[in-house]
Amino acid sequence: MLDLSALRENYTRGILDQNTVHANPLEQFRQWFTEAASLQIPEPNAMHLATVAANGQPSGRIVLLKTVDERGFVWYTNYDSKKGQELASSARAALTFFWVELERQVRVEGIVKKVSPEESDAYFAVRPRGSQIGAWASPQSAVISSREILEAREQEMMSRFADQPIPRPPHWGGYRLLPRQLEFWQGRASRLHDRIQYEWTEDERWTIERLAP
Repeated sequence: MLDLSALRENYTRGILDQNTVHANPLEQFRQWFTEAASLQIPEPNAMHLATVAANGQPSGRIVLLKTVDERGFVWYTNYDSKKGQELASSARAALTFFWVELERQVRVEGIVKKVSPEESDAYFAVRPRGSQIGAWASPQSAVISSREILEAREQEMMSRFADQPIPRPPHWGGYRLLPRQLEFWQGRASRLHDRIQYEWTEDERWTIERLAP
């Protein structure tokens, strides 16, 4: 048994009020993300991505946010991976950011679509060459018998693309989550945390509500 009951936090670093947050949640996110990045928090763009399989089984993993704008949150991956297969089955997903140094969390839920081939090409072109090779070499989420197989594929791809630009693999590219609900969480003392929720309505506007902690 691992007893963690002695681990206690009393959050006191900030407050969050529905009367002072941005009317647009993406602006509020940009503000919070900028503050996290300014503290040089390791991987402030790390986010938990939750997807759901065809049988209803949820799964999660950490991926890196690469772009956020009015259209949504973008990350890149192998389309044939487990998360890619689950997104093909259900185009709904959830993201979670947690910046412990600021005692803040952001939850995002919405609809996922692939970004355009042009966007994926542009991002792939600026990736480190080793990462480009890796995108070709790794059959992400597939069972392999040994690491040697992976390293052999890497060498094969390095030879294949020697002395030439590496094109984007057809099985690799970006996804964009179009947010329909966001929650901003600010830790507060005595577990009476601030939770502000934005929800996209049928008449295409954002509502803002406070949730009980």
